[in-house]
Amino acid sequence: MADSKPLCSRDGDPMAAEALLRDVFGIIVDEVIRKGTSASEKVCEWKEPEELKQLLDLELRNQGEASEQILARCRAVIRYSVKTCHPRFFNQLFSGWDPHALAGRIVTESLNTSQYTYEIAPVFVLMEEEVLKKLRALVGWSSGDGVFCPGGSISNMYAVNLARYQRYPDCKQRGLRALPPLALFTSKECHYSIKKGAAFLGLGTDSVRIVKTDERGKMIPEDLERQIGLAEAEGAVPFLVSATSGTTVLGAFDPLEAIADVCQRHGLWLHVDAAWGGSVLLSQTHRHLLDGIQRADSVAWNPHKLLTAGLQCSALLLRDTSNLLRRCHGSQASYLFQQDKFYDVALDTGDKVVQCGRRVDCLKLWLMWKAQGGQGLERRVDQAFALAWYLVEELKKREGFELVMEPEFVNVCFWFVPPSLRGRQKCPDYSERLAKVAPVLKERMVKAGSMMIGYQPHGTRGNFFRMVVANPALTRADMDFLLNELERLGQDL
Repeated sequence: MADSKPLCSRDGDPMAAEALLRDVFGIIVDEVIRKGTSASEKVCEWKEPEELKQLLDLELRNQGEASEQILARCRAVIRYSVKTCHPRFFNQLFSGWDPHALAGRIVTESLNTSQYTYEIAPVFVLMEEEVLKKLRALVGWSSGDGVFCPGGSISNMYAVNLARYQRYPDCKQRGLRALPPLALFTSKECHYSIKKGAAFLGLGTDSVRIVKTDERGKMIPEDLERQIGLAEAEGAVPFLVSATSGTTVLGAFDPLEAIADVCQRHGLWLHVDAAWGGSVLLSQTHRHLLDGIQRADSVAWNPHKLLTAGLQCSALLLRDTSNLLRRCHGSQASYLFQQDKFYDVALDTGDKVVQCGRRVDCLKLWLMWKAQGGQGLERRVDQAFALAWYLVEELKKREGFELVMEPEFVNVCFWFVPPSLRGRQKCPDYSERLAKVAPVLKERMVKAGSMMIGYQPHGTRGNFFRMVVANPALTRADMDFLLNELERLGQDL
């Protein structure tokens, strides 16, 4: 018989565990929610890697630590982390926070269940389908399928895999032996996950044919047609076009109606990567940017971005009603997806995906939607557009700021021209010198903790800032601060 004496462990004291969690939640409310969203606090407390390692004491030892030390470590982790909910964090395509979405994340983390069967996730299996149904309806589909994925990159990869399987179902069993040389098409402004997905799926990056874009970063349908002809002439079989609604840098929306016409003529799967721009579908004022999306075969949409649902919340939506997801990815594991269960086994959705364990990503969006309503979320989207336009108009009024182009979305791309370069645009080294400005200002703002903005080169253009207006807490004062702070940080350049 096993010894009935309990092991010496800290795990058996529920009162101590509850006290710890209450203290941790108090720290979170104080350090993340109050201070982390206050404009009077720093966006980040920058430390160099070696110093940070010492401050955090990252080494894992044999002996455990007291609760007081653990709480101190929680505070240190928060202190030295970037506050992405801060009103001056403009660095990524996600920012800000929603209290209801955060409440949903706390609930799902606490329940610690997996989304794969109705048996262990009855609430969330039903909830996921309801949320996906709502997202599909906004796309324009009355039926279909879908699944939440761990990020937009995986959603895009799934779309490529599904399109390949639909054309060549033997590839599931026979692998690449069952395939001729394949070609998929996307614009040069596409997300890098398209090429990564092609490499991961064994198609190779050479299978990705890059279609030209116009001066605004939109795919040119005529060049898509030309590229399809070239691929066929080289002996490749075209099978998918990936259009983009909201490109990462410029925020461009590809002309979906014209692209869908090309796909229809050639019998190609149309995937729309709307990870960034999909939430515009909620806005009656701006949803025209995605006209034609209802003609797509699949759509990737990340509510954790513009809707502020919290990382991560990425939906892959399908027009298909033939159970393609399950046929493509299913393996019928007998220990998990038993067919003689006491309930409808069609509710076990785990075989639709490549993962086994799958986190619950629907509750945060569902709870936020319940609280805000579609109208509240629409106002959130429209407010982001309005603030982006305000920033553009203010930027035009100030010396030393130059737009890369007029935005059509909430990506505002611009150069800050420091005093030493103003009026020197005709000098031969002007572009080279201007490209060095953004990295210097980025270092200064991060080390000061005042704000964070991304920058990048783009084609022949040297480094410029990409300001992302997404945080629902932003105001015109934050836009003014951004411009004032760049002027302050760059006055000696």
